Amino acid sequence: MSLPCIADARRFDPAAHRPFWIDTQQVGWIRATDVPLLTRWPDVFEIDATRIVLAPQFTTADERSAALGAVIGALAADGRIPGWRDETYAIRNAFDAPPLAYIERAASRFFGTMTYAVHLNGVVEYADGAPQMWIARRSDTKATDPGMLDNVVAGGIGWGFGIRETIVKECWEEAGIPEDIAARATPGRTAHVLQSLPEGTQAEQIFIYDLALPAGFTPRNQDGEVGEHRLARIDDVARSIEEGAMTVDASLATLDCLLRRRWIDEEACTGIDAVFAPPVLR
Repeated sequence: MSLPCIADARRFDPAAHRPFWIDTQQVGWIRATDVPLLTRWPDVFEIDATRIVLAPQFTTADERSAALGAVIGALAADGRIPGWRDETYAIRNAFDAPPLAYIERAASRFFGTMTYAVHLNGVVEYADGAPQMWIARRSDTKATDPGMLDNVVAGGIGWGFGIRETIVKECWEEAGIPEDIAARATPGRTAHVLQSLPEGTQAEQIFIYDLALPAGFTPRNQDGEVGEHRLARIDDVARSIEEGAMTVDASLATLDCLLRRRWIDEEACTGIDAVFAPPVLR
């Protein structure tokens, strides 16, 4: 069976975008239809028929950040960059690479730069019954995927935070999971998403973790970003993925958990292995 989330995770047309470069590296993808917006800043971008390059006069991360920050602020004021977060993301092609620049989180999809996130599968295993999973419903006011089903905990990794730090922070904010329980999370695989969205391009690396939650524990959202949590049977979770009721990111993270634990048949996920390898566009 081909699931919609697997196709969506690679729904991207390079021909409809221009590569965005900083120094000697391609760091993103900008929609061809958005390129004219950047011609307002000839001192910041070098634009030709094949790519957009941040002007080489900006040689340090701080200089590049300042130049991009002015552009991002203007585009946001014009409504071209929605969902302002007041969170800093680093532009870097690998999680452990030194940042080339820093930008507002909301701008990462406009420029199509690589972002990093953690997704946590909240699993409850009963000694005398079938396992279940806690899933969340995103708040209707979320800037992205409002009202859709999600993992019990999921969040972007902002600059200055590591994976484990983000897990602990997001566990508390999104589900009221205390640090001593959050610290027990165990790693799964890493998923890679490259998809076109209304706000731009999502190029994201998702670190997937599982967390065994006590049978008597009930998640309680702390930051208003989750509408509700509910405990679901495995077949109900799988159906939500099949019907497209769960976000693409959460679907991939959940499928990884279900496959690793052999709670669903691998044949039900045609093409899933491709999502756990970085996309090749050339």
